[in-house]
Amino acid sequence: MTDRNEPAAGDCLLRPIAYIHTDFTDKFGLPRQSGLVPELRGEIRFTEPYSQPDAVRGLSAFSHIWLLFGFHAAQRPHEKKGWSATVRPPRLGGNTRVGVFASRSPFRPNPIGLSCVKLEAVQTEQPVRLLVSGIDLLDGTPIYDIKPYIPVADCHPEASEGYTAQTKLHRLDVRFPEALLTLLPEDKQAAARALLAQDIRPGYADDPDRMYGIAFAGFEIRFTVSGDVLTVREVAPADPAERKEPDSDGKII
Repeated sequence: MTDRNEPAAGDCLLRPIAYIHTDFTDKFGLPRQSGLVPELRGEIRFTEPYSQPDAVRGLSAFSHIWLLFGFHAAQRPHEKKGWSATVRPPRLGGNTRVGVFASRSPFRPNPIGLSCVKLEAVQTEQPVRLLVSGIDLLDGTPIYDIKPYIPVADCHPEASEGYTAQTKLHRLDVRFPEALLTLLPEDKQAAARALLAQDIRPGYADDPDRMYGIAFAGFEIRFTVSGDVLTVREVAPADPAERKEPDSDGKII
């Protein structure tokens, strides 16, 4: 006889119903939350046996959806050392600890995340796909469930923000030289600028001489930050074999 609080074998087994495809292959550079960069887009592709038009019938009537996903790329140190009850949010400087259940850290007892994204289109030809924007997920992230966003139940304008109220509005002035910006595909340029403006560095990073780099849309974008000004220094293909060297003026040719 099993304990009534203990689920029967197989009851908690999660299987991906879909995977999302985005322009992010590395965790550094991802927006901290969904919706912060509306220009970022992704495509959710359903897997069998869930790739059925009937499964998304009526979904196109909603403007936003919830994604329940897996932190598949997060390290799981608690599996060897035991789980940690507290985490250190980077935007609080990396030293302040809060409870894991008072955070959205990927380092959790169960690696499950929640993301609200805008639904741009539903495509029912095989495989069934959802086009979404405002994403904050790595390419290849497994999606375990999708639910419609319902304003009357999900929107709480009076809600308190906790410690996130002090970190949400920091934005940078992005200086992206035209010669470097045009190396990106035209449909990725606005998203790259908006992403960089979010200040993707940890809260404790404040070194004007340090060169940062993010992998985005198949390119590596390198930049420095001085005060509230971010300056892009280099744009090159993410594949080192295709990397181009700058000329004497710093322009990639």
